[in-house]
Amino acid sequence: MLAEVLACLRPVPGDVAVDCTLGGGGHARAILERIQPGGRLIGLDTDGGQLARTEAGFRTDGVGAHTLTALHGNFSALSHALATAGVTAGANVVVADLGVSSMQLEDAERGFSYKVPGPLDMRIDRTRGEPAADLLARLPADDVARLLATNADEPHAEAIARILKAARTATTHAAERAIRTGLETAMPHLTKSEIKLSVRRTFQALRIAVNDEYGALEALLRELPACLAPGGRAAILTFHSGEDRRVKKAFRDGLGVGIYAAIAKAVIRSSKAETYSNRRAQAAKLRWALRALPPPG
Repeated sequence: MLAEVLACLRPVPGDVAVDCTLGGGGHARAILERIQPGGRLIGLDTDGGQLARTEAGFRTDGVGAHTLTALHGNFSALSHALATAGVTAGANVVVADLGVSSMQLEDAERGFSYKVPGPLDMRIDRTRGEPAADLLARLPADDVARLLATNADEPHAEAIARILKAARTATTHAAERAIRTGLETAMPHLTKSEIKLSVRRTFQALRIAVNDEYGALEALLRELPACLAPGGRAAILTFHSGEDRRVKKAFRDGLGVGIYAAIAKAVIRSSKAETYSNRRAQAAKLRWALRALPPPG
């Protein structure tokens, strides 16, 4: 949704921009082109390996350290990142593309997807935190069921929690197989497509829990107004209802108390062409907010 993001953010030369999820640098490159001359971009990423690769690509292309500041960290501490980068007046443009990237999903060693065999890890920042397998081993079944219901609205959370606790899985394929065969036995009325959805929701819920994604998003939404310069614009891409609900509420609440001067009236979806060519774009929801100007006088 590059074109849609740019239309929401409207970057211009001289802007200070923040890409809260630098990833492969797709949004960042397009924004950098539009804020030159004189503009500056701060790129954050919790995945240190990906951050290093993307930064190296920018440096090879001649983008200097003052034009692009790359920081390893979570967007939950956005104000700290801006202070570290020496930005005191707020950013004119902020974008966050939530969740995990296609590159991370396709890396078997990361354990995000059941489609490829790998360790049941799911940590975006592999230098800290608890792998999903360890989380499942530590939590009692009731807590596992609760996180499945909270993080993914999983209707069969209790049954899946019991299945996972009994299976003691340590790999992605073992977890998928345990859930699939366990549900087939416990709930024979479920269709194959329904079971597949439960597997997908379970992996999503575990990833969110491992990386405290809701906590990080809520922290970002709290800090965002103070990190935007007056008239600054923010755009957030979400990929499931739990994320979108939080963004929608925060933007509406901010509009109601005058923090934001305008917000997206409705969620923005990807174009038909992009949805057709990129399956991940089917779930994308984009919302934007405009920071209010200070009162006159």
